[in-house]
Amino acid sequence: MYVLGIDTSCDDTSAAIVKDGRQALCSVVHSQIKLHHPHGGVVPELASREHIRNILPVVQQSLKKANMDLNEINGLAVTVGPGLIGSLLVGLYYTKALSYAAGIPYVGVNHLEGHILSIFLEDSPPPFPFVCLTVSGGHTNLYHVLDFGQYRPLGRTLDDAAGEAFDKVAKLLGLGYPGGPVIDEMAKKGDPTKISFPRAYMSKNSLDFSFSGLKTAVALFVKKWRSQDKGITINDIVASFQESVIDVLVGKTMLAQEMTGCSHVCIAGGVACNSRLRQRFLEAAQQRGVTVMWPRPQYCTDNGAMIAVAGYHMLKKGQVAGYTIDVRSRFPIDELQSPSTSRD
Repeated sequence: MYVLGIDTSCDDTSAAIVKDGRQALCSVVHSQIKLHHPHGGVVPELASREHIRNILPVVQQSLKKANMDLNEINGLAVTVGPGLIGSLLVGLYYTKALSYAAGIPYVGVNHLEGHILSIFLEDSPPPFPFVCLTVSGGHTNLYHVLDFGQYRPLGRTLDDAAGEAFDKVAKLLGLGYPGGPVIDEMAKKGDPTKISFPRAYMSKNSLDFSFSGLKTAVALFVKKWRSQDKGITINDIVASFQESVIDVLVGKTMLAQEMTGCSHVCIAGGVACNSRLRQRFLEAAQQRGVTVMWPRPQYCTDNGAMIAVAGYHMLKKGQVAGYTIDVRSRFPIDELQSPSTSRD
């Protein structure tokens, strides 16, 4: 089965063709970083307009790269949430029109499910069940993954997502957008023990996350730091901030592993590209005798291939969306029994 996956959940226009839910024949992503960089973050209206301009050429390019015609595609999959409403609408209504015109069935996919299943684009995916941390600019969630389509939420962010905290701290320090990659590089030159920023573990055995307090602590420290020379460099600040975030991410994920007894842990989402995060997870996994894994970088950030993987398993179960389904800015994964399971 060949599935064309489309994702326009935020600021990347992406499309990919995946064979049998495992093999990506192509993956095309049009990034909007240059467009949003001067604003220090994603501007929803600009993102929507850019999706409109790029969705047709991105899909056409994906077909060309896979050396396929549209009539060879067996199913379509498109992100319907969570995400920016305007951006999601572009992808959904384009897919509805394509489905109707070409007579190809389609399904609406939860973006978070796409991230969870992105690991199945790799040669050796984990066996079920496993623990998955999805960590990005918009989400920080822990799941007990029981099977395709079966996900038990274990923890979530109560305020800022980890990636959002990276972006906000980078903006505070004038480092530009996106903040994750630049902080990752600068932190390598800093001392992560120089500043003791708070770690929000909350109650014992809690698997929820909170990063707003850390962001405030960094802002207050930077205000004093700028007026007093304490022999602390900006590299020390970002390294100490990053270590605080990673301590919590690693600690709670490994706690989830202990609570579930899973032998495999998967890290997904854009922040999974962070080099220090990967190092710390490998160290923690080795100490506990468990296996930790993540998709290659191109499948960690938003992409159509992971949406195609999720769509494949929905289509395989006979799920087909009707033309009345709509997008959702919030779409908890425990609400996957959505209107996309039936056709009008």
